Amino acid sequence: MADRVTVIGWDGSPLTAAARGALGAATLVAGAAHHLALPEVPPAAERIRLGSLPLAARRIAAHRGTAVVLADGDPGFFGVVRTLRAPEYGLEVEVVPAVSSVATAFARAGMPWDDAQVVVAHPRTLRRAVNVCRAHPKVAVLTAPGAGPAELGLLLEGVHRTFVICEELGTEREQVSVVTSDKAADHTWRDPNVVIVIGGPAGAGEGGGWIAGRDPGTGPRGWVQPDASYAVGTAHGPGGGPGGGAAGVLGEGEREVLRAAQLARLGPRTGDLVWDIGCGAGAFAAEAARAGAAVIAVDHDPAACTRTEGAARRFGVQLQVVYGSAPHVLENLPEPDVVRVGGGGPAVVSAVADRRPRRIVTHAATRDAAERVGRDLTEHGYQVQCALIQSVELDTRAWTETERNVAFLLSGVLPDRAP
Repeated sequence: MADRVTVIGWDGSPLTAAARGALGAATLVAGAAHHLALPEVPPAAERIRLGSLPLAARRIAAHRGTAVVLADGDPGFFGVVRTLRAPEYGLEVEVVPAVSSVATAFARAGMPWDDAQVVVAHPRTLRRAVNVCRAHPKVAVLTAPGAGPAELGLLLEGVHRTFVICEELGTEREQVSVVTSDKAADHTWRDPNVVIVIGGPAGAGEGGGWIAGRDPGTGPRGWVQPDASYAVGTAHGPGGGPGGGAAGVLGEGEREVLRAAQLARLGPRTGDLVWDIGCGAGAFAAEAARAGAAVIAVDHDPAACTRTEGAARRFGVQLQVVYGSAPHVLENLPEPDVVRVGGGGPAVVSAVADRRPRRIVTHAATRDAAERVGRDLTEHGYQVQCALIQSVELDTRAWTETERNVAFLLSGVLPDRAP
C-alpha cells in the first residue's frame, strides 16, 4: 500500500507550499497529461496517466512509496477523492483543494451560483443532465467527451437556452464563449469544459438564499394544489377538449384527489422527462415540474396550451408546451421516463407504451374502458395496477355532500426499466 496519498487540486494558479512539498516528495504521480507536464513533478517519479480511475487506484494502492494525484479544480467535488476513498483500496487520503471548475466558470461569467443546479454529463447520464437543463433556469454541466456542448444543444431541441461555454479553464488556452443552444452543435469544443446553461420563462426558479441549488420549499405547500388554483377560464375535459362544464371547472382527469394519486404512481423527480398528454389546465404538468422533473405538456386545444403556460408562470416552473393531437404529435418528442395520459383513450396509451417509458398512468370512466387499457398495457409487458377512486366533497358548514367524483386509476410499470 502507498505510504501516503495526497490529492492536489489544480486550477491553473501557482501550487501552494503544501502542494509543492507533497509533490516534491512523491515517488508516484498520477494525473492528466497537462498535470504530468508540470515542472514540479519529480523527474524520477513513476507517472500514471489518469484514464480509468479504478485502475489507477489499484496501481496506487500497490505502490510502495509516496503517491500524489493531480486533478483539475476541487478534487472533492465530483472528483477523484470519492474513488480513492473507496474501502476496497484501503488508502489514507489527504486533500489539497483548489477552486472548483464550476466556481471558476461562474466567476468568468460574473454570476452567482448558489442557486444553480450542478450535473455531470457523460454518455450514460447525458439525457438526464439535459432534462435538468430543461427543468431549471441555471445549470452548470461538467461535460465529458461525447457529452459536451454540441450534444447538449442537440438534445435541447425546441427549448431555447443560452450556453456559457468555458474551455480549458486555468490554462493558457482558456476560452469563454456565449452561444444559444441551437448554435452549439455548429462548433467543435475543446475538453475539458464547463457549460453554464441559462434561460427559461420569467419568474422560474428565483435565486436561493439559504440552500444551495433549487430551493424545494418555494411556492405553496402541498404536493398538489386545490382545484381552484387551476380553475381559470373555460372548462376542459380529458385530453384538453371541450368539457362542456361550467367555466372554471377542471376536467375529470385533473381533479385534486385523482391528480395526487397519479403523481404518487409516477413519482416524477429530478432528471426525469415527463409527458403530460391532454394537459388541460396544466395542473398535473405544473406539479410534476414542481417536483423537479422536466415536463412536456401536450394538448390539441390551443386554449388548454395557454392555460398550461399560465399555470407554469403562476407556480414559477419551467415546462415545454406542445400543441398537437396525440398520438401523431408524440413521434418527434424526446424519450420520456414517465407519462400521464389525460386524454386520447386506448390508442394514445398504446402509442405511449410503444415508446417504453418506465411508468404510465391514466384513468378511465368505466370498468370496460379500464379493462381495455389494462389489457393493452399488459400486452406491452407492463405490470398493471387498477384502483377505483372515489372522492366526495362535503360542505363542512352543514356536512352535506356537494360533489362526487369516481374514476378508475390505471398504472403500468415496466419491470426491466423500473424504478
